[in-house]
Amino acid sequence: MSSEDTPVPERYIKMANNDKDLEAEIYDKVVDLTEYAKRQRWWNRMFGKNSGPLAEKYSVATQLAIGGASGWCAGYLFQKVGKVAATAVGGGLLLLQIANNTGYIQVDWKRVEKDVDKAKRQLKKTTNQADKEITTLFEKSTVFVKKNIVVTSGFVGGFLLGLAS
Repeated sequence: MSSEDTPVPERYIKMANNDKDLEAEIYDKVVDLTEYAKRQRWWNRMFGKNSGPLAEKYSVATQLAIGGASGWCAGYLFQKVGKVAATAVGGGLLLLQIANNTGYIQVDWKRVEKDVDKAKRQLKKTTNQADKEITTLFEKSTVFVKKNIVVTSGFVGGFLLGLAS
């Protein structure tokens, strides 16, 4: 008697049918999920319904290229201007210190302290107004980043590369 002639117990047949039913159910759910994913852009799922003006006009590659190129330019200029500004401020402070030590200038430290205290008081008064302005600026920036996530991420990457070059 060969193995083909042996009868298969009914419980194995039920298990095989259950496995087929389960497999069909899983397949249907996976297909539904893939259809849903095709309808939803990844940035909409991640960042909500506010994403989109640039994202709808250009391809992702174009957005990354635009963001990366503008970020690199900004980073490169930031690096160069930062070096010049640091050199100018550092050199100016060095010259003032040399002039003070050689007697060309005299610093009235009591007046400096009085002016610094006055500036501190003014800053404390305007802190509440600045806090509201900073909060609204932060909220606007967050909305902008969400709407233009691909360009923004390209810009950040390009900016970091521009700083490094």
